[in-house]
Amino acid sequence: MSLQKRFGPLVGSIDESSNCARFFIFAAETAEMLTYHQTDIKTIYPKEGWIEQNPIEILNAVRNCIEIAVENLKELDIDPADIQTIGITNQRETVIVWDKFTGEPLYNAVVWMDIRNTEIVQHFISKSKRNNLEFLKPICGLPISTYFSALKLRWLIDNIPEVKKAVIEKRCLFGNIDSWLIWNLTGGINNGVHVTDVTNASCTMLMNLSSLKWDPVLLRFFDIPLEILPNIRSSSEIYGYVLDKLLHGVPISGCLGDQQAALVGQMCFKKGQIKNTYGTSCFLLYNTGKTKIYSDHGLLTTVAYQFGPKSQPMYALEGSVSVAGTALSWLKNNLNIFEDFNNLPRLPPKSSTDLYFVPAFCGLNAPYWCPEARSVMFGLNENTQKSDILRATLEAICYQTRDLLEALAKDCGESCVRKLLIDGNMACNDYLMQLLADIIGVPVVRPIMTETTALGAAIAAGSAEGIKVWDVDKVQPSPSDVFHPLISKNERDLKYYKWKMAVNKSLDWEIDSRLKTNNIDLNYRNILSMIPGSIFLMSSFGLLLLSECFNN
Repeated sequence: MSLQKRFGPLVGSIDESSNCARFFIFAAETAEMLTYHQTDIKTIYPKEGWIEQNPIEILNAVRNCIEIAVENLKELDIDPADIQTIGITNQRETVIVWDKFTGEPLYNAVVWMDIRNTEIVQHFISKSKRNNLEFLKPICGLPISTYFSALKLRWLIDNIPEVKKAVIEKRCLFGNIDSWLIWNLTGGINNGVHVTDVTNASCTMLMNLSSLKWDPVLLRFFDIPLEILPNIRSSSEIYGYVLDKLLHGVPISGCLGDQQAALVGQMCFKKGQIKNTYGTSCFLLYNTGKTKIYSDHGLLTTVAYQFGPKSQPMYALEGSVSVAGTALSWLKNNLNIFEDFNNLPRLPPKSSTDLYFVPAFCGLNAPYWCPEARSVMFGLNENTQKSDILRATLEAICYQTRDLLEALAKDCGESCVRKLLIDGNMACNDYLMQLLADIIGVPVVRPIMTETTALGAAIAAGSAEGIKVWDVDKVQPSPSDVFHPLISKNERDLKYYKWKMAVNKSLDWEIDSRLKTNNIDLNYRNILSMIPGSIFLMSSFGLLLLSECFNN
C-alpha cells in the first residue's frame, strides 16, 4: 500500500501567530500531523507601548512555510496534489490597512498588544454615560479597550496621513491578519477576496453578536466607514482559491481566530467544555453553546465558531491575559536567567522566598481591564535567587489563569469547571503544568499533540460544504497527560490571596496621564500624595539584591 493511499486526503493549515508563521499538513482521515515548517517574524518596537510587524514579511513568511512544507511532503513520498483545501488561523486584533489598487500596506501591522491608542480609548469611554467602558457589551460583547481592532483602526485613520487619505479616496482596505492573507493568496489586486470570519470579526468591536453583521450603531460610534471592512463569512466555507503558483487552485475553506481554533482543535464542541492556550499570552475559552452569556466579572462574550453559513453560531466566554510566554522571554533575553524553556534549571518544590511577580508589561487584561497597571515584584529578600524569580514568573502565569477561572465561576457557577484542557507551546513543560494544577485546584489535561490551533483550522477547512474530507465524529481527541493538584486547598488559597494583594498594588501605577489630564503639577509631593502608601517602590537595597541575583 502506498503512503498516498494510506493517508488519503490532506488538509493544509496556515497558523500565523504573534511571533511566527507556520504551515501544517494533516491527514484528514486520522488528524495525524504529517509535516510542518515555521518561519519567525520580526516584531518592531518604535516607542514604548508601540508594537508593530511588517505585513509583507508576514505574507512572505507564510508563503515560505507553504513552500518548504510541501517539499517536506514530497520527501515523505506523499503527493502534494492530495492537499484538498487550506484553513487559516491567526493572531486576532492585529490590524493591517492596505491600498486595494496597489496591494501595498499603508502602515505596519499594529499588533494586538499595542497600547498606543490609550487616549482614544479614554475619549470613547467618556462618550458613555458615567464613563462606563462596558456600555457596548450588549451589542458586541466587549469592553472599550486598547486591545480591540476598532480602536487601533481609529488611531491609524486619525494619526497616519496616508491612511486617512486612502480612506477618503476609497482605496483603503482594512483587515486582521486573516483578511490580509486571504486577499493576497486569492489574487490580491487581481480580484482578491476581501473576507473575514465571524470569530475574527467578533474581536473588532464592530460586529453585532446576534446578527453576525457589521453593526451600524458601532460603525457610527467609532466613525468607521463600512466600505473598508471585509465581508463577514462563517468559519467553514469556501472563500476563494489560491492563485499562487504553488497549490494553485486549492480552495481556502476554513478560518478561525487562533483561540477559537484551539477550542475546535481540542474538540470542545459541547457546552461547558473549556480550554486554555499558553503561548506569548494566555487565552481561556469556555463553550456556552447557542447561548450568549454576558459576563459581569471581566470576561468577554465572543463567537466560538460557525460551521457553515446555514449553521447556528456557537458562543463562548473568553478570558485574555496579555503576558504569559512574554514574561519568560523577558527573563531569558533581558535578564539571562535561563537559556532554554524546555530545559529549565532545576527549581525547588517550594520557593525559598515568598515572591510574587505581576507581569503587567502592557497593563492587565481580563478580568481587570486596567491598561494603567504596571509590573511589580514583591517579597525580595537577601536569600532571593534566580530560581525564585523564575518560579515566581511561572506561578504568575498560573495565578492569572486562576483569575480567569474565578471570574468564570462567578458568571456560570462554582462547579462549571471540572478539568482544564491545555495547549500551546508552553504546555510542553511538566513543571509549569503541575504548578498550574496546584494553583487552580482542578486536573490539567494536556494532549500529546499540542498543535491544536493549527488542527482547529484544518478541521474547519476540511468540514466545509463542497469539501467534506474531515469527519469530526470519527476523529477522536488525541491521548493526553493529566496533572492532578498536589497541594492543599488552604495552601492554594493563601498563595492566591497574596497574589491578589500584589495585583491590587500594580493597578493604576501609570498615573502620569491622569495627572496631566487633571492639570496637576507633577512635583514629587503631588505624585506621592496620589500613590497609596502600600504600593511597592523598589529600594536601592532591593535593586542591589536583584543585581546580585542576576550576577550569580
